[in-house]
Amino acid sequence: MTYPTETLTHSDIWAATADLTTLRHKLLDLFCQLAYQEGDFVLSSGLRSSYYVNKTQVTLHPQGALAVGRLLFPLLSVDTQAVGGLTLGADPMVTAVSVVSVYENRPIPALIIRKEAKGYGTKAYIEGPILPEGAKVVVLEDVVTTGQSALKAVERLKAAGYTVNQVIALVDRQQGGAELYQSAGLKFEALFSIEEIQQRYQQIK
Repeated sequence: MTYPTETLTHSDIWAATADLTTLRHKLLDLFCQLAYQEGDFVLSSGLRSSYYVNKTQVTLHPQGALAVGRLLFPLLSVDTQAVGGLTLGADPMVTAVSVVSVYENRPIPALIIRKEAKGYGTKAYIEGPILPEGAKVVVLEDVVTTGQSALKAVERLKAAGYTVNQVIALVDRQQGGAELYQSAGLKFEALFSIEEIQQRYQQIK
């Protein structure tokens, strides 16, 4: 489905006006319409798959981004001091949650974790505000397969002196990520399971 470029009317701006239950249903439909594809794919983990979730079609969509921010924000533990994630997939997510947090009167900064330290300037792995030692950061991930990407973000944040106890994903492919996080002592939850997306995809395709 191609993104329509015409101006939206007020009634079309569901991401800003819908209650959270309706918002979740509409975001699920957006994943099915824009992000979910069936075919032959090689994933970032190196695994082959008969389907692919092109998540940036949703997280960089204007309504999708706002819906992601509104739905993930309530999942953060009350003592969260920042959200962070591994570039590139988590970048729009942490930004959306941080922006929504301002409107919720609970401003939470965003951190972006590089895959490799930049080769100039501060040569930092982590971009964003410098937080106090031990600050509690929640790691956000777009699609979890084996779980290694978010775990790398967790390790980078801990190496910087921060505390990480929670990982939140948009989609869990249910291929070992949840078990990996559990073994690492991390609380994990996902907004959608791949089964839920596939079932809805079959209903509306």
